[in-house]
Amino acid sequence: MTAVSFNNVGLKKYVKPSELKEIEPMIDTAESELMNGTGVGSEMRQWLDLPKNYDRKEFEAIKQAAKKIRSDSKILVVIGIGGSYLGARMAIDFLHDSFFNYMPDSRRKDPQVIFAGNSLSASYVHSLIDMIGDRDFSVNVVSKSGTTTEPTIAFRIFRKLLVKKYGAKEAADRIYVSTDAKHGALRQEVKAKGYHSYVIPDGIGGRYSVLCPVGLLPIAVSGVDIDKLMGGAAQAESDLTSHKKIADNDALKYAAYRNILYRKGYTNEIFESYEPNMRYLAEWWKQLAGETEGKDNKGIYPTSACLSTDLHSLGQYIQQGMRNLMETVVKVENAPYNETVPSEKSNLDELGYLQGHTMNFANKKALQAVVIAHTNGGVPDMIVDIKDQTPFTLGYLIYYFEFAIAVSGYLNGINPFNQPGVEDYKNNMFALLGKPGYENLRKEIEAHKND
Repeated sequence: MTAVSFNNVGLKKYVKPSELKEIEPMIDTAESELMNGTGVGSEMRQWLDLPKNYDRKEFEAIKQAAKKIRSDSKILVVIGIGGSYLGARMAIDFLHDSFFNYMPDSRRKDPQVIFAGNSLSASYVHSLIDMIGDRDFSVNVVSKSGTTTEPTIAFRIFRKLLVKKYGAKEAADRIYVSTDAKHGALRQEVKAKGYHSYVIPDGIGGRYSVLCPVGLLPIAVSGVDIDKLMGGAAQAESDLTSHKKIADNDALKYAAYRNILYRKGYTNEIFESYEPNMRYLAEWWKQLAGETEGKDNKGIYPTSACLSTDLHSLGQYIQQGMRNLMETVVKVENAPYNETVPSEKSNLDELGYLQGHTMNFANKKALQAVVIAHTNGGVPDMIVDIKDQTPFTLGYLIYYFEFAIAVSGYLNGINPFNQPGVEDYKNNMFALLGKPGYENLRKEIEAHKND
């Protein structure tokens, strides 16, 4: 099988072949806007050809930096929020064992990669500092502006720890910055302090940034072969940007089907997997879909579940709750590991019918059973089949979803690449925290706080 493919077996009751034909001209227009740069926000499409046109010199520098960090650090603290950390965390979880970050140093080949600056929880930061203890660590801070509240606070704290532990000179040699090429507070600090630095391209927004230095450095530090990751993405670019018709393009099929369903009232999309180390794939996808499509009172609401675990909490609602749900299921054909159900003479646990079978066999049958139950119960199911959990397949999958969701945005007549709603909460937070320049907004908020 190919690295990633689309399966519509769970849609036959819900979408007629004629409907796919009817939406095709709109898909063609949306794809043309994306590919030709005629749609709004076209300046933020640099991710489209990134897998083939990335900066080779910087890519090699990232690999050398990762090698250095692996040699001198037990922990890499990655500081960022939103797209500045979700892609890296997703990839590291997806490509490693579930307990990769919990292994003791004596059993590790590569550093722990831990994330900070993605909340304002002092308890989390305290626990992270306690976990680091006296072990050697480095810091990778990711931010275009260098002034986003959550990561900026975290960077101050961990920079201070580095200086205290190593002194100013060695601390600077343990700080790795991914930021704007010319502007922003972090770029100024790089120039002043001599930190290692990498460029976040102007034409790539946070949720599309995992295949640039934002994601590549921490992913490489974890021991992943980022050449293979980019190779998978490059293959996806070749496959998905050269086929102009839905019939030959599985990413366009996904965009088409989910939008046909959306127009029929299926407004909530549940992203599901059957592997616990794919939870952050869902978190990354939720930001990609939510920030891309949720504008102008439009857009599919993205949510997620990890099955079969969440079947014991959400299964009843999915089966018989409001019929505004559709599902996207990521199915792994070749899981990296397997276990066999042991044989026992006694059958008190009533597992005799499964002994000798593998857990992967049971997991796939659970997926099949759920798809049948949900589609019969009124929930359309889209299945994205992936070959395995390797860097090549993940690179392909990342590009697959980026391409499909961007097309979906244009299909709904919005700018897929901005996020104006995010600025509203930020401005209110700045006002309430007393940031200079927000005094009038603070007065306005205070005046209406009891409304």
